[in-house]
Amino acid sequence: MPPALPIALPDSLPAPLREQLQTARELRRRSSETALPRPLPTSVGPLDRLLEGGLPRGRLVEIFGRRTSGRFSIVLSTLASATAAAETAALIDLGDGFDPQAAESAGARLERLLWIRPRKLKEALLSAEMLLGTGFPLVVLDLGHPPVPGGRGAEAFWLRLARAAAERGASLLISSPYRVSGTAAAAVVQAARARPLWRGGNGRGYSSRLLVGCRSNLTLEKIRGQGTSRPTEQLRLRIESPLSAEPRARRARTIGS
Repeated sequence: MPPALPIALPDSLPAPLREQLQTARELRRRSSETALPRPLPTSVGPLDRLLEGGLPRGRLVEIFGRRTSGRFSIVLSTLASATAAAETAALIDLGDGFDPQAAESAGARLERLLWIRPRKLKEALLSAEMLLGTGFPLVVLDLGHPPVPGGRGAEAFWLRLARAAAERGASLLISSPYRVSGTAAAAVVQAARARPLWRGGNGRGYSSRLLVGCRSNLTLEKIRGQGTSRPTEQLRLRIESPLSAEPRARRARTIGS
């Protein structure tokens, strides 16, 4: 048996070599940092701040909230941001709430958007898996409002979708009225019910006030690999003047504050 070779300790090496040494932990951290692609911005400032830049690639993100929480406005803004940046996107519209005119007015490039209208949850989930497998960089699944057609009972399928997104490096956004994705989601954001924003009126008598928009809070319920501090950002929705010459679909937009 050959004699064991002596192992040089770091302190015994010359200074130039010692400065180039890295531990296995440092190498793993650096390789993971360089391997992570840039997130996909949603153009919704509060959401992008919570997610540290936008939707992470290769991950499932869920945003949930009741009616008037602003989550479908976030869906439209995300689709507009992606398609305007020359990305292709797919919307699986189980809630049947998509308006092509409103999306185009928000800045979406419809020629880069695939719109699917399934009838039940199972069809929606199978569509999402197929689209991720074909290489769409952004897939959005909107479940509409309760009751969700097809019911619950899809816990195992969310894990399949999360794995499919990871394999393809795609961003998968789930918009739902309540939490559905369980442990499959890398991040979960709750959208609170919106409250009206008024302009005018001095609090005396019946002075007129004008409804100019609404505000909601976005709370980061979960993000994988981080603590449970639950940061919150405020989301504002602005209603443009009804006297505007622009199309009606253009009068409601998301703005961040």
